[in-house]
Amino acid sequence: MKALILLMAVLLLAPALPLRVSAEETAPAPQEVYAVAARTDVWLYAEENEDSGLFLLPYTYYVRVLERGEEYSAVVYGEDAAPYRTVEGYCKTDMLTFVDFVPERPFLKLEVTVTYTVPGSSSQMGNGTFDEIERTFHYYGTSYLGTQRYFYVLSDGVFDYIPAARDVNYELNTDYLTETVAPTPEEEPEAGPSAGLSALEIAALVLGVIAVAAIAFFVLRGRKSPAPSDESDF
Repeated sequence: MKALILLMAVLLLAPALPLRVSAEETAPAPQEVYAVAARTDVWLYAEENEDSGLFLLPYTYYVRVLERGEEYSAVVYGEDAAPYRTVEGYCKTDMLTFVDFVPERPFLKLEVTVTYTVPGSSSQMGNGTFDEIERTFHYYGTSYLGTQRYFYVLSDGVFDYIPAARDVNYELNTDYLTETVAPTPEEEPEAGPSAGLSALEIAALVLGVIAVAAIAFFVLRGRKSPAPSDESDF
């Protein structure tokens, strides 16, 4: 009888206590933050000042944000995947457009080929096969010195500038133009059952079971068997 009462107490109390998973089990991994150069005049600076401009970010491409600041944000452009390398620097925060998703094509991958003419070359000896040399670079952005335009490029793991002999053409990103709407409370999925009890809930459950058991014990103990009847049936 006591075992039955205890079992009923557990079944009655357990559903009333919400199940909860610890924060360590449910906390998602932090998502990387990106910001897009949604205008053509967004500079990547080597330091937090306008005199340290490295290059203009390719229009509609992204930087990964390391730390968002009031005036400047620490960012990374590019990826460490051969033959490319990352470039760390700073962008003016108000020049960036921050997004709440991870873009599929955050960094521009573009090669530019430059033809160099050997100075003082002559065709008096040989046929001039090597009077012009072509070399291919990985393009990162465009910079200026006065009115002269340069490309900031990577070659054999080294960054440097080369004269911009022509314009660069590349496909633009449009994913940041799509508005992302946060779900309304009615659209939010209902939380499913959790995987475990907190320490407080376990203690409350144990105390509840003990209390019910104690009450049942005293109730059973207080009941007396009916006295035998003095009358006899004939």
